Amino acid sequence: MNSKALLLGLFTVVIWGSTFAANSVALQGGFSAGHLILFRFVTASIIFAIIACIPSMKIRLPKKEDFWKIMFLGWIGISGYHICATFGQLTISAGTAGMLIGSGPIFTTIFAMIVLKERLGKIGWVGLGFGFVGICLIALGSGDTSFGIAPGVFLTVLAAIATSIFFVYQKPFFKKYSAIELTAYCTWAGTIPFLVFAPGLLTTIQTATSEATMTAIYIGIFPTAIAYLTWAMALSLANASSISTTLYLEPVIAIIVAWIWLSELPSSLALIGGLVAISGVIIVNFFGKKERIVHSTKEIKTIQ
Repeated sequence: MNSKALLLGLFTVVIWGSTFAANSVALQGGFSAGHLILFRFVTASIIFAIIACIPSMKIRLPKKEDFWKIMFLGWIGISGYHICATFGQLTISAGTAGMLIGSGPIFTTIFAMIVLKERLGKIGWVGLGFGFVGICLIALGSGDTSFGIAPGVFLTVLAAIATSIFFVYQKPFFKKYSAIELTAYCTWAGTIPFLVFAPGLLTTIQTATSEATMTAIYIGIFPTAIAYLTWAMALSLANASSISTTLYLEPVIAIIVAWIWLSELPSSLALIGGLVAISGVIIVNFFGKKERIVHSTKEIKTIQ
């Protein structure tokens, strides 16, 4: 993997890993899930609008034939992901949410097989099996009672699927657009559906605790604007499945940050599930890949 892409990926994952605890702080401090999503993406959209006004950045308008494709990409990868992830976190802990989102590379691998024609060996299929067993254990350990499944689990898994689709389908656009252009387009597109949460936002900002407001600002600037940009830059330098291997660190960071910031830890069963899921991701991405299938006359590339 390109070393620059690796560093960008690791930086992004560290920032994203802090998001789950930050979400909990904002949600517990007076923000509703809808208002938190809208606030963070309005903040990020403003940042990208300012960047777009800088002549040296040379941010172009998307081509007509790509307009609706980019819009749908933003609605799935931004709108769909964040609605599912944020509302899901209302009933599960930050660490549990991080572990479920950390299973995302499993779905990224599946979509990469379908869309990018990547191929798994026998070990890779074993890794996928481990990953899904891990997800089931996390889900079973998420409820208030033994072997209960919190409703937020299903939403968070949907979020992991949405972001996997986003990562895979985003890749071809880097042949036409820079990382900052594509990130800005998707951020603006993804923010539009969040406007449905606009009523009452100003009241929420006025009544929320200062810690919750500052945390929401942090989420809008770092995990949203900066981290999505650095992730897009990483994806532009490496293939989707390779760079997604860095995501297995996200749940570890999420658990550590939640423990330090919130004194919160997932249940033992959820932790075991997280370990199994991460093991599955590692098996798939480091030992399970075969050569990429190419149906044209292009050279076959090996996926590391």
